[in-house]
Amino acid sequence: MNIPTDQDRVLIFDTTLRDGEQSPGATMSHDEKLEIAEMLDDMGVDIIEAGFPIASEGDFEAVKEIAERSKEAVICGLARANYKDIDRCWDAVKHAERPRIHTFIGTSPLHRDIPGLSKDEMADLIHDTVSHARNLCDNVQWSPMDATRTEHDYLCRVIEIAIKAGATTINIPDTVGYTAPRESADLIRMLIEKVPGADEVVFATHCHNDLGMATANSLAAVEAGARQIESTINGLGERAGNTALEEVVMALKVRNDIMPYQTRIDTTKIMQTSRRVAQVSGFAVQYNKAIVGKNAFAHESGIHQDGMLKNAETFEIMRPEDIGLASSQLPLGKHSGRAALRDKLNGLGLEVGDNQLKDIFVRFKSLADRKKEVYDDDIIALVADTAGDKAVEKIKLKTLKVVCGTEGPQTADIVLEIDGEEVSTSQTGDGPVDATFNAVKALFPTDARLELYQVSAVTEGTDAQATVSVRLSEDGRISTGQSADTDTVVASAKAYITALNRLQIRLTKSTPEVHYTDAS
Repeated sequence: MNIPTDQDRVLIFDTTLRDGEQSPGATMSHDEKLEIAEMLDDMGVDIIEAGFPIASEGDFEAVKEIAERSKEAVICGLARANYKDIDRCWDAVKHAERPRIHTFIGTSPLHRDIPGLSKDEMADLIHDTVSHARNLCDNVQWSPMDATRTEHDYLCRVIEIAIKAGATTINIPDTVGYTAPRESADLIRMLIEKVPGADEVVFATHCHNDLGMATANSLAAVEAGARQIESTINGLGERAGNTALEEVVMALKVRNDIMPYQTRIDTTKIMQTSRRVAQVSGFAVQYNKAIVGKNAFAHESGIHQDGMLKNAETFEIMRPEDIGLASSQLPLGKHSGRAALRDKLNGLGLEVGDNQLKDIFVRFKSLADRKKEVYDDDIIALVADTAGDKAVEKIKLKTLKVVCGTEGPQTADIVLEIDGEEVSTSQTGDGPVDATFNAVKALFPTDARLELYQVSAVTEGTDAQATVSVRLSEDGRISTGQSADTDTVVASAKAYITALNRLQIRLTKSTPEVHYTDAS
């Protein structure tokens, strides 16, 4: 049986590949399932529910190959309460070093009505199917689906039957995310106290997030005696999803003072796994998602940024390195203060005096009111505007003339000022913008790669002002340029040249880091 030897130990059961993949649109390919399973195993997940083998031939083959490849984790398959499902599940998981059969049936009044079974008929079916599973495998998990809406006396009765039939893990699902933390704890506590044989099995909790309480319900169940948490990466799953693995694991780690339970999860692999699951499932992680969201370790408020620069522990209860991130971020926006702005300037290698900082800060606040986020190249441009930094304008557009139409070639005649000297050329291209960029590169050779070219109209009508955005990259540095003009080609040339100018500075500068003090 898979019972923790230490009552302080909590088993992590991951069902990303089964319950998580049931999210509409989250279907993964065979190879993607194998990849995610390997990442979960390497992370230290105790039990991986690899799929629902009876669902399809593809699901069966995926579970089978995951079982064959498994290293440390128990490999589990799901089966309904019938012999065909259970046999098919066993055929898939039996290749694992540590296989498990997970069989279930809905026990609440609503779910009993679906097959039209009486309480006694369902009790007999539970006995027979769990016994059949145990005859095949010595590691059997049983779940009364919709347990939190099942009558307590009947729930106790069928759990006792499942234990006597050979179940080694009893999972208590909050299938529709209906329960609250106190109810979750009370239910687990009641079952452990009342059900004969409860001390011989592991109680598990499987919580859905329909009311946003999945993580709280899972942790409450653990405090009441459950020793297995069922979860998914990023909280992926039916409807509003499941308990998120990263949330419960980090909650147990950070608040070990009041929840002294251990897991074997290597938390430094959480972010990598989260991002890969997001990619293969197509379900992007919301920015403000706990632990793994883009903003989880980002601070824009001036007060917060100032505190972070002095001591990161003032506004972070865990270190980004704990989940596999390199550092925190201090994105600049309208709430940022002078301390964060100066830190950003220093990190970009831009030294300014106090008076110039005041001028830059005023301009920065004005810009931040118009933009959601102020980027590094925006800051460089602000410095150039306030200091008249000619190095930022290494290249200047003097004149531009283009010829385009249905008959080629499209040409661009351009005059640039580079380091104070005027130079000119005429180049062709696939359209006027391509010809213009070719002309700029002919006069100022560069290895920069064009990552983005985007045009948007500021106003309506044929005389609309066009805003052009350009993003360039070289040697891992990224720079953007933006320009507006009623002539789209002129705006394109200015945006491209601005990005080139900024890139020259970025190639010689580094980005800032946030330093942590030792935890007391």
